[in-house]
Amino acid sequence: MKQNLWINGESVETENYRPLLNPYTGGQIAEVAEAAKEDVIRAIDSAAEAARGMAEMDAHKRADILRKVADYIQEDREECARLIAEESSKPLKAARAEVDRTVMTYTFASEEARRIQGDTIPMDAAPGGEGRIAYTVKEPLGVIAAITPFNFPMNLVAHKVGPAIAAGNTVVLKPASQTPLSAYKIASYFHRAGLPAGALNVVTGSGKNVGDALIADDRVKKVTFTGSPAVGKYIRENAGLKRVTLELGSNSALIVDEGTDLSKVMPRIVTGAFSNQGQVCISIQRIYVYETIAEDFVSQFVEEAGRLKVGDPLDEETDVAAMISAEDVERAQSWISDAVGNGAELVLGGESEQQVLKPTVLLNAKPTDKISCEEIFAPVVHINTFMDFDEAITEVNESQFGLQAGVYTNDLQKAFRAASNLHVGGVMINDIPTFRVDHMPYGGVKQSGTGREGIKYAVEEMTELKLVSFKLD
Repeated sequence: MKQNLWINGESVETENYRPLLNPYTGGQIAEVAEAAKEDVIRAIDSAAEAARGMAEMDAHKRADILRKVADYIQEDREECARLIAEESSKPLKAARAEVDRTVMTYTFASEEARRIQGDTIPMDAAPGGEGRIAYTVKEPLGVIAAITPFNFPMNLVAHKVGPAIAAGNTVVLKPASQTPLSAYKIASYFHRAGLPAGALNVVTGSGKNVGDALIADDRVKKVTFTGSPAVGKYIRENAGLKRVTLELGSNSALIVDEGTDLSKVMPRIVTGAFSNQGQVCISIQRIYVYETIAEDFVSQFVEEAGRLKVGDPLDEETDVAAMISAEDVERAQSWISDAVGNGAELVLGGESEQQVLKPTVLLNAKPTDKISCEEIFAPVVHINTFMDFDEAITEVNESQFGLQAGVYTNDLQKAFRAASNLHVGGVMINDIPTFRVDHMPYGGVKQSGTGREGIKYAVEEMTELKLVSFKLD
């Protein structure tokens, strides 16, 4: 299979192609176009030319296009899930769940397209404002550059493309190098749904060729990016006056207080730690357990994690499959070894086979270990204990990241203290930090990024507020 670029509603060949390999089998899936700088400029040209037509398109027409895309994905649910599983090695049952969420995300985008509205301003509330009527309108920004990661190759594309189209913008999309086929598949659905040529362009290639060209071009009015803090900082420093939304990951923590019904919550906690091989920005990485229940917690957690089936992502029963690259496996194992060398206890996992890192659990890692203070993005969790609830909150906050945190407690006062004092973008009381539904505001603080996703909130950041005032006499 040869996958070309998608520019101005057409499949476009380019000079260079690279093999796309299955992370689990190592077999070739496709040959994927590598865009040159000229290809990226052509995509921006196309998006800029289509911008006026998209801005003038009636809201109900944008909504209908988005709804059709949701319907097409639903019709091809199994095909889309298998595509995700093959190129990202996401277990098939998790891939199906991602497809379902993608359908919901575009459905929300369709609904939001119909309710983008401004306000009436009472100008006479201030002296000198008499005899005037004023209102605000929200207008699309224009060309939006969307740069997406590998771990949710359809739904995180939807979180950028959906609100952009809903608001009347045009898009140049750069998907992750390992998962481009899902993005091209989505582009084909938009084309089929009647989206005007040039409103959505997909270009694959290196960050240097594609990303730099998108950041540098003044016609691009906003960059929305999900990925590493290093790249996010680079974008922020080089984007000039463009708007920027950055979702940069985390080392999400969970506090488990005394009195928690461990047997009830354990399956969910294990899912939050190891789903998609831990390659989730809000995957549970750090767990702080009340000291008197810690022994029981560790026993149940290790037992539950040990039941997970590892292997082929296309096997219906698989829970944990291959990580996205061999380099990521090696990095995770080196962090595990360093933590053990510094005194942490390895109680489960640590081994890998065929790029599959087995679910791994460590106890009492030091706060300075990379396993604690960096984002491992792997099926690895460490468990520590606490006696004072407020100290546990402090431990969670002593991180350069702050995306989401979870707290299990039966004490209402503690729950409110956690909600007030945890310095993160989202606090999940009596749930895991890995919880997300696609219409809620989602984003972080500190090095977890800036801005918010969630369709309604993304639309706000993809529109410009304009005031219109009429002097009546």
